[in-house]
Amino acid sequence: MLIYVIRHGQTDWNAERRLQGQKDIPLNAVGRAQAEANGLFLASLLGERHRDFDFVASPLGRTRETMEILRKAMGLDPLAYRTDDRLIEVSFGSWEGSTIKELKVDNRRGVEERACNKWHFIPPGDDAESYEILSWRTGSWLKSVERPTVCVSHGGVIRTFFRMLANVPDHDAAEGSIPQDKILRIDRDAGEISWL
Repeated sequence: MLIYVIRHGQTDWNAERRLQGQKDIPLNAVGRAQAEANGLFLASLLGERHRDFDFVASPLGRTRETMEILRKAMGLDPLAYRTDDRLIEVSFGSWEGSTIKELKVDNRRGVEERACNKWHFIPPGDDAESYEILSWRTGSWLKSVERPTVCVSHGGVIRTFFRMLANVPDHDAAEGSIPQDKILRIDRDAGEISWL
């Protein structure tokens, strides 16, 4: 099954390196340009085959805005897509909105624990998740895909795809760069995953 995954475009919090998680932060001008460029590239890649594809996004505002810009750039109805809660970003709990530098002031030990085992670390907060916990719901979504799909989601979600599909070690999956100006191509059945 072929899946194209796009990380939402840049937000001001991305630019400031703030832990964004499930906070609903809008795209900035750079992010809107990235979404449009990804849409134009996807249009050239898929051509008329786009009719065979399902389009699905995380329900957060930045992913929906990215999807709508992308679809408009493809010449499609911007609103003709669906959302799936399983694609929401990992929750950083009470750390959301902070930078790691800021957290080191009040929670140096927690930051150090996270650095030692980022994949399994759960930040403080009742709703906080680790990347491992996130992978339980993203894995459920991956198994549910029944037709070729274009998906707009988040950096943490993409990290789980690398861990599950390419057997990337925990540490590398948690630390790897997840660009906002590229498209991830997944061939689920072949277990192939690569940036375009």
